[in-house]
Amino acid sequence: MNPWLVLVLGLILLTIGARVMVAGGVALALRLGLTPLVVGLTIMAYGTSTPELVVSAGASLRGLSSLAVGNIVGSNVCNIALILGLCAMLRPLSVNRQVVRREVPVLIVISILTPALLWDRSLDRIDGAILLLLVIGYTAFLVRDARRQGDHSNGAGMRVSRSVWQSIALVVAGLVFLLFGADLMVDSAVELARSWGWNELLIGLTIVAIGTSLPELALSLISTLNGETDVAVGNVVGSCTFNLLGILGVTGLLSPGELPDLRTTDLVTLALVPLALWPLVRNDGKITRGEGIFLFTAYAGYTAWLVMTS
Repeated sequence: MNPWLVLVLGLILLTIGARVMVAGGVALALRLGLTPLVVGLTIMAYGTSTPELVVSAGASLRGLSSLAVGNIVGSNVCNIALILGLCAMLRPLSVNRQVVRREVPVLIVISILTPALLWDRSLDRIDGAILLLLVIGYTAFLVRDARRQGDHSNGAGMRVSRSVWQSIALVVAGLVFLLFGADLMVDSAVELARSWGWNELLIGLTIVAIGTSLPELALSLISTLNGETDVAVGNVVGSCTFNLLGILGVTGLLSPGELPDLRTTDLVTLALVPLALWPLVRNDGKITRGEGIFLFTAYAGYTAWLVMTS
C-alpha cells in the first residue's frame, strides 16, 4: 500500500483513539470520584498526548530511538509555535494568571533540564527513571493542590453519562485504535524517510510530530473559537510537560541508547521555544495576535530549515 495512505490511515486511527480513550478516561475518573478540575489537570491534559506516547514507545521497542525522541522534540515545538500561534491568530489568548505563573515556569525549567540530559547524545535508563519520577511527583502535586484549593470549575461538559463498564470499554477501544494507528504510522514514516533520504530523527521532528499533535491542535482550536482560551493554552502546556517527562521517560526505559542524529540546534530549539510563552507571565496572561503571527512564522521557518539542511 502507498506509504502516504498508510500514514493518513494511521493518523486517523490515532486521532479517533485519543478522543475515545480520553472520553472513557474522563467518565471513569468522574465515576471514581475525581473532581472536574483534577480530571482537567491530569487525564484531559495528558490524554491528548497519548498518540505521542504510543508512537514513541512503539518506535523505541523497534530500536528507532531517534524517531521516538524526534517525535517528542518536534511535538513540543509544534504545540507551542504552530498550535498556539494559530490559536492566537484566531483570537488573542488570555489565561488565568494564577495558573500561568506556575505551569509556564515549570515547563520552561523542564525544557532546559531535558536538553541537559540529552547533551551527551544518549538516553539511558537513569535518564528515563529521573523523568518518570518527576512526572509522577508533579502530577501528584497538581492533584493535591487542586483538592486543597477546592474545585472552582463550573463542571461544563463534565457530567457523567456512562457506566463504569462503558467507560472501561471506551478506554480499551481507544487503546486498540492507538496501538494500530501507531504501528501504521511508524511503518509508513520509516518507509518515507528512507525513500527521501531523510534520517529517522528528521521524520520524527516533522511529519510524525505534526501528525501526533493533531489531538492538541483540534482541542485547542475548538476551545479558542469557543472563547475558552484557558483550555487551549492549558492543553498545550500540560501536553508539553507530559511529553518531556512522561513520554521521554518511557522511551528511556524501553530503549536506552545513543542518539547520534540529534543535533545541538535541536536541543537548543527545545530549550528556547518554551520561552515564547513568557509573555503569558509578563503581560497579564495574554498572547496577542502579533505574537501569534510571530510564532506561526517561526515554526514555518524552522520546518523549512530542517528540510533544507537534511
